[in-house]
Order: sequence, then C-alpha cells, then structure tokens
Amino acid sequence: MKKQLFATAFLITASFATSPAQAGDAAKGEAIFKKCMACHMVGEGAKNKVGPILTGIVGSKVASVADYKYGKSIIALGETGAVWTEEELSEWLINPKKYLRAKLDDKKAKSKMSFKLKKEDQRADVIAYLATFSPKAEEAEAVTEEPAVEETTTEETTTTN
Repeated sequence: MKKQLFATAFLITASFATSPAQAGDAAKGEAIFKKCMACHMVGEGAKNKVGPILTGIVGSKVASVADYKYGKSIIALGETGAVWTEEELSEWLINPKKYLRAKLDDKKAKSKMSFKLKKEDQRADVIAYLATFSPKAEEAEAVTEEPAVEETTTEETTTTN
C-alpha cells in the first residue's frame, strides 16, 4: 500500500514539474528554429520581419513586441492579458489559427502565421531554445558570470574605559 501511494505521489509530482521548455533540448531547438528564421529573428540585434522578434517571448504578454504590426485576432487575444507561457506557445505552434479561434471563441479569427509545428518534441525543443532568450535566462546567466567576491571578516575591537 505504501509503495502504491509513493508511486502515485511521484507520478503526480512529476507531471507538474515538467513544462515544455524543461522537457526540451535547447540545442536541438536552435537547429529546428532555422525553419522559423524565414519570418522571425531572436537574440541580440533581432529585428521584426514578417513575424515579430522572439527575444523574450517566453513569459511576455501576447502581441506586445514594439513596432510590429499584428493582426486583429492576436491583438484581441493580447488585450485579454494573455501571456506566452511555455504551455501556450506549445499549443500555438500546433496550429496558430485554430489556437486563436479556440482562445477567442471566434470561428473567423485569423493568424498571419501559417507555419505549424506538429511534433511535440520539436515544439518542446524550440520553446527550450526560445526560453534561453527570456529575461529569467539572461538574469541567471548574469549571476553565473559575475566574478566571485571574497568575503572578509573584520573583528570588532571594543575598548572600555
């Protein structure tokens, strides 16, 4: 009985612990992202193309890239406060038009993006790659790149009169 409870608790915990980016391989995602480069750029110096830049996309508000002309449907989704979580990006990449139609409950919603990434492992890999350009990833890099600071201790001397 204890083994069954432990196994069940482990499976439940494991199912919540893995998000697409955690499950994905950023190095593989970089190779897969080459398919996306016809329309998108990512990283330092990225510029909007046919699609918006994707630097910082993971965790950002939907339709929030400056100076990019979004379509009406994605703007409507952004106005709801929707955020590009890893899970939402994964759903989006399956079929952007169907994603918008479901999220907006609008059978006429359209997406400028026609590309679809059907394979779950490829979506996870691309999202893991994009997550390396998120502010959280950059902050973690900055912390690991900072030089170590030596701690020194000083002894306090107290004199009494």
